[in-house]
Amino acid sequence: MLDSLIVGFDKALRTLCAASTTTRGVPGAECAEPALSAQDRAHSGALMRINHVGEVCAQALYQGQALTCHDPEIRRALEQAADEETEHLAWTEQRIAELGARKSMLNPLWYLGALTMGAVAGKLGDAVSLGFLAETERQVEAHLDHHLSELSVQDVKSRAIVQQMKLDEMAHAVTAVRLGARDLPANIKTGMRLVAGVMTRAAYYI
Repeated sequence: MLDSLIVGFDKALRTLCAASTTTRGVPGAECAEPALSAQDRAHSGALMRINHVGEVCAQALYQGQALTCHDPEIRRALEQAADEETEHLAWTEQRIAELGARKSMLNPLWYLGALTMGAVAGKLGDAVSLGFLAETERQVEAHLDHHLSELSVQDVKSRAIVQQMKLDEMAHAVTAVRLGARDLPANIKTGMRLVAGVMTRAAYYI
């Protein structure tokens, strides 16, 4: 248990304080930097900050679930998904810098909240934990669709990142269902959307 806590603490520090790395190429890297208006650049920066917050939360969520998961196959699936989310973290971090924006100052708070939710979901059993994961990914997919409608059509670099993230999140939801995810009650899904809405509005500005 102590080893798991030490590893978890190390992951938290790397997520919040260190530059993230990616083994896959950054989507849209081959595209030239678009000529955006100041308003479009600021809006893209804010949207990518929200997406970066989402990836910070994903790291914490998967970590919390893995800590309380008892099935080795499910734990491996969670760890693999976390690795892909680390790539998303690197992509959004790089794009934020390119746009001259900044990361959310509330990232430690988002991380702690998601870690707690992941650990609680894991304690409720693997089927519930996977159901929570599947629903989270479905809501993230809808959120990314909304961002694609919000991003300037000229901002091909940001759009390429968001599109690839969407495909990966869809795959994570499919994996969760394959491993036995239980469908969550409607009131839980609604609560998750409300919490995500608060986080999104705050992260756009802070």
